[in-house]
Amino acid sequence: MEKVTTKIDPDLCVGCGLCVQVCPVKTLSMVNGKAEVTGDLSLNCGHCQAICPEGAVTVGAIDETMSEFVTFQGDSNWLAYGEFNTGQLVRLMASRRSCRSFLSRPVERSVLEDLVKIGCTAPSGTNCQLWTFTIIPTREALMAFGEQIRSFYMKLNIMANNGLLRKFLKFIGKPELDTYYREYYQTVKEGLEEFDRSGVDRLFHGAPAAIVVGCKANATLPREDALLASQNILLAAHSMGLGSCLIGMAVEPMKRDIRIQNAIGIPHDEKVYAVVALGHTAEEYRRIAGRKKVTVRYFEP
Repeated sequence: MEKVTTKIDPDLCVGCGLCVQVCPVKTLSMVNGKAEVTGDLSLNCGHCQAICPEGAVTVGAIDETMSEFVTFQGDSNWLAYGEFNTGQLVRLMASRRSCRSFLSRPVERSVLEDLVKIGCTAPSGTNCQLWTFTIIPTREALMAFGEQIRSFYMKLNIMANNGLLRKFLKFIGKPELDTYYREYYQTVKEGLEEFDRSGVDRLFHGAPAAIVVGCKANATLPREDALLASQNILLAAHSMGLGSCLIGMAVEPMKRDIRIQNAIGIPHDEKVYAVVALGHTAEEYRRIAGRKKVTVRYFEP
């Protein structure tokens, strides 16, 4: 909850009460037939501003520039329930695929900045909106970041290759290194050797840019918030002509070694939950791929 920044123009308010009805935390009340700010705290979610038919409500915490885009024309008109083509929405979702063959063509900074703004249209726990975004705008910068990740895995593989250490850690209830050895060690080893031998980038797949998505520690649901924002970025990137790929192998090292995220300017009070590689791609698919069978259950008491 935050300080109230909502203001209501009494001359414009017609007393319909809609803003009071949609306020999640009862910041507003009806007083003498008009809506008034009566609470001390607010989510600053903007529900009241969005629903007012007369434009009498403003929320100061909302930055209007976050709805202004450089690379495309936004539409500020609310899309009513049921008015969008669900088939086309699903088509977009199903057409987006993880790209592992990026072209060297750079991505304009304005595109990356617009993608961040699109990420911020995602929901967040208690509307805290405490996402953080670190743009890595060039191939050179991404490779410098990749060197930090590479160094981490080189050290980890040395440890994992020590059978006695793996057994000891497993014996004292810490099986993570043994699990890593069985599931990832060989693949990482081959990737490191291939990069040393021929410069092949198995980590970012040759991407020219990336966005690191994190969240501040005091967010209500930091992991969920960051991943929802990341999904927005993935879908928007496809619609803007870019390929994308979530790089999970870059996230774990930053969790294990705070110095890596510090090296790219991310402070200690933030945690990273996703790294999205972005760029133009040579991949041209012919059809949408299906999905594996999913388990669906109902609960009806």
